[in-house]
Amino acid sequence: MLKLIAAAGLAASFALGAPAFAATSQQKMETCTFGADDQKLTGAKRKAFMSKCMSSADATRGKPKAAPKPQ
Repeated sequence: MLKLIAAAGLAASFALGAPAFAATSQQKMETCTFGADDQKLTGAKRKAFMSKCMSSADATRGKPKAAPKPQ
């Protein structure tokens, strides 16, 4: 009985995980498109911006914070 409950829970998590990824990807596309439109990018500059924006790599934002000095 416990195995059946665990299997049902696992199946539900996979079923619910796919639409969440699709929504995130769609939201990211909308955000990147808005950014490109806001900057009035066209041609190669727009393509480069969209490619970088849609990549899965997390870019750092701003200057890195200095590590606190040990006392």
